[in-house]
Amino acid sequence: MFLNFVAYLLIPLYTIWFVAGTNWFTTNFSVLGNMIGRSEEFVLWGLMVGIYFFWCLRRIVRRMEVKPKGTFLIPTSLVLLTFALTTPYLPEVLPLKSFLHIIFAFVAAVCLMLCLYLIVWRLYQGDRETYRTYLKSLIAITCFSAFLLVLAGIISSALEIFFTISTVILVRSLLRQVDSDT
Repeated sequence: MFLNFVAYLLIPLYTIWFVAGTNWFTTNFSVLGNMIGRSEEFVLWGLMVGIYFFWCLRRIVRRMEVKPKGTFLIPTSLVLLTFALTTPYLPEVLPLKSFLHIIFAFVAAVCLMLCLYLIVWRLYQGDRETYRTYLKSLIAITCFSAFLLVLAGIISSALEIFFTISTVILVRSLLRQVDSDT
């Protein structure tokens, strides 16, 4: 029940609230999170999302009979997200730290997606019928995220909102499925 609340209400609503009143295609979480008075909100969002993924993905992997390769990507993604949250994004004042912030955030998301692909692929190999939808959903999330990147020309709030909410819901559904299989 608590995970449903977090996945279907708390994270999506907080994610959308965080960017309320801004143009979703011309700004992003990093810019908003480094505005005066918004850094705590940004860190809270990152903590919620990071802890959610870490806890859920570890739980999924523990329940799998055959463990996927690349499970080290789960804590790696969390550590990189933490680095991104604590590294300021102020390109005019701190260009090197801003560059590192971008790298940390991007690589954290890539690690998360690679880990999800490895987990879903391993599950799909064991039960193609049940996990086909998850694999297709993951591919759709990847393709639509790429579309949003091309559309805006930047990693925009629209991309971050879509990516966050869709992967949170996918992971919740995947955990529920794995729990029911064991």
